[in-house]
Amino acid sequence: MIPFNKPFIVGKELLYISQAVIQNSQLAGDGYFSRKCQGWLQDNLNCIKALLTHSCTGALEMAAILCDLKAGDEVIMPSFTFVSTANAFVLRGAVPVFIDIRPDTLNIDEKLIEQAITGQTKAIVAVHYAGTPCAMSQIMSIAEKHSLYVIEDAAQSLCSRYKGKFLGTIGHFGTLSFHETKNVISGEGGALLINDNRFVKRADAVWEKGTNRKEYFQGNTDKYTWVDIGSSFLPSEIIAAFLYAQFEQADTIIGKRNMLCDLYRDCLIPLEINEKLRLPVYEIHGEGNGHMFYITTRSVDERNGLIHYLKERNVHAVFHYVPLHSSPAGKKYAKTTGTLNITDDISSRILRLPLYYEMTEEQVQQISRYIHEYYDCVKSTSESAIRERTFPVAG
Repeated sequence: MIPFNKPFIVGKELLYISQAVIQNSQLAGDGYFSRKCQGWLQDNLNCIKALLTHSCTGALEMAAILCDLKAGDEVIMPSFTFVSTANAFVLRGAVPVFIDIRPDTLNIDEKLIEQAITGQTKAIVAVHYAGTPCAMSQIMSIAEKHSLYVIEDAAQSLCSRYKGKFLGTIGHFGTLSFHETKNVISGEGGALLINDNRFVKRADAVWEKGTNRKEYFQGNTDKYTWVDIGSSFLPSEIIAAFLYAQFEQADTIIGKRNMLCDLYRDCLIPLEINEKLRLPVYEIHGEGNGHMFYITTRSVDERNGLIHYLKERNVHAVFHYVPLHSSPAGKKYAKTTGTLNITDDISSRILRLPLYYEMTEEQVQQISRYIHEYYDCVKSTSESAIRERTFPVAG
């Protein structure tokens, strides 16, 4: 069986966990390894401040609090994203406003943002799908023009770059995920990157359940008390210890994943040349991180047939997302501006292939052979039925 994903140990994860328990005698958050991880993020990504969180969802929720969102405020975002992107803002009473994605990068279409802005708009969420950068120069320019916050949902984008800057460090806030399906993992886990000094002090309070704990232990106040809204966003030291060992090997991990993505592309590009499928576009705005390799088929039936064909050969490939605007909660809590034709179309034809650190070149080649075999088996009647269907043109 070739799984879609497989968690892994790459370095000193178990050693650091034992050090946290035995030597440091701390399992609760904000300890030695939490601070090491935050320092690594600040030093390597060049952000003003990084705070570890229990998840990227938690980081998004912190960003929503720090943007001071109120009931009825609107937040522009793509519908083609994970539910946490919208949930974080709905929890503050804000309304997600879904707009369509680009057909090439599958990221928010920056050309559609301004027409979605109203007097209630307070923020834009730029989701960097598959670690591929959104058009951040244009997005930041629009945000500045209309006095809006920008939150980068960089859950899939650790160490991806846009014009030399790391994703998550360009907007006012960036959020990262270290879920076991990501490049660098800790099981669960995330981080909030703060790129504007205005929010640093308040972020500490929100992170610490709305208290002034950090200032108290630094000796800047004589009372430890409740000063703001917040929650228990800290991960445990066990998670931080595991994560720091992965950070130490981040270049190795990302290098391996990029190599596997390049191999997939080399193996499958004949099918793209023959217009059987579409491969990802990674290099439009920057440098990716090998987070994901996906293909886009010509129809939903073709995709489902390929999923079944691979499953019969013990290969687990998956699709996502069900667009949020078509979900029950999306219809209840959000609204849509314009048509979302590309979102609906792409989400019905995209297929993610297995990709993980311990995957071998031979496994990539084997999966690629199965995909070639599948298209060789497509009946001529099916070919003629979909021959007129064209892929969206990259913009």
